[in-house]
Amino acid sequence: MTEHSAYSPSIVLIGAGNVATHLGRAFHEAGCRIRMVYSRTQESAKMLAENIGCPYTTDITSVDNEADIYIVSLKDSVLEDILPKLVECNRKALFVHTAGSVSIDIWKGLTDRYGVLYPMQTFSKQRKVDFENVHFFIEANSKEDTEILTRTASLISSHVFEASSEQRKYLHISAVFACNFANHMYSICEHLLSSHGLPFSAMLPLIDETAEKVHHLTPVSAQTGPAQRNDHNIMDNHLSMLNDEPEIAELYRLISKSIRKFQGNNK
Repeated sequence: MTEHSAYSPSIVLIGAGNVATHLGRAFHEAGCRIRMVYSRTQESAKMLAENIGCPYTTDITSVDNEADIYIVSLKDSVLEDILPKLVECNRKALFVHTAGSVSIDIWKGLTDRYGVLYPMQTFSKQRKVDFENVHFFIEANSKEDTEILTRTASLISSHVFEASSEQRKYLHISAVFACNFANHMYSICEHLLSSHGLPFSAMLPLIDETAEKVHHLTPVSAQTGPAQRNDHNIMDNHLSMLNDEPEIAELYRLISKSIRKFQGNNK
């Protein structure tokens, strides 16, 4: 965690899911005053509010009206309905969302001060996140509020960068490949192993080493395995083992083909 400074904005959290929970705890620990938590569900709002010692509401029209910054961490699909109601609470405040794929322009015409505070990380409520190493990508509609968002994010991270909405869309889709899709591969791995009486834990050293290698090598350089070697005998044998798992077999074919293409393009 970065050192506390004299700068300490007051914050309202709009949302109480994974992202809001981690951001709320981190800003609270950094000395910011969390004035309120809003969530559509009372259970999640109450849980987060009690954790960081602030009031909560499930009524968007009753949100605290004196915060410096309102941080919106909700499903993308509800933003267009919630945001026009939210901004009515405080016309002088800075409003930001945390979504990777939503443009800053979603705020346009609703309020004068707005932006994006996007943390590039995967969040689960049951795991603590070291925000010092989380990269934040920010955007605002004015130079002054860009500076405010930079100072705000810097309270909890040493890695704060400006990124446009177009750039952030590519950050988000890249994160889907690097995190969400990679984790789904682990799920398939666990399924295949458990189906044959083997523990997923046997893969953890391999997973850890694979992740560690790309700190030092390019992903293409770090690639190993039968597709990288173009070993058709092993790949054909693997596919025959997946006769009863046609969807997994198709993934195996497509990913192996993609690996070969990337290897060929980087020779």
